[in-house]
Amino acid sequence: MPTPHIEEPAHRFDVKADAPTHFAWLRTRLAAERTLMAWVRTSVSLIGFGFTIFQFFARLSAMDNVAPATHSELPRYVALALIGAGTIGLCVSLFEYQWLLRYLWGPDFLPVAGIGRDRRNTPVFAVTILLILIGLAVFISVYLRVT
Repeated sequence: MPTPHIEEPAHRFDVKADAPTHFAWLRTRLAAERTLMAWVRTSVSLIGFGFTIFQFFARLSAMDNVAPATHSELPRYVALALIGAGTIGLCVSLFEYQWLLRYLWGPDFLPVAGIGRDRRNTPVFAVTILLILIGLAVFISVYLRVT
């Protein structure tokens, strides 16, 4: 028995340029912003907590009347893992954010966007880039034990 041939449409869906679709596009765009901001908050917490662990145990070992640690390098490794996880989280979230924006500004949705073709980056984009650089600097300083 031959299988029936199903014709695939050229586009997955038709986008209507009306007010409800435009506002749905805006809600999706703002949801992408909120998601990136949530990743930024989480990553900053990981980076900050990792650096704090490193500094706390470095200062603790330098204090008088404190027994030496059994595994003196463990806090450094935990700190590096947390700082690395936060920095990688920022990179991945920024990649996903950019991917979604390219999709939303694609030719299928351009009539719905309601504004010109020039995509503007928001402040959270710049903050994310800055935090990635800070995360890398903190990772390198902990790795090299810069004080």
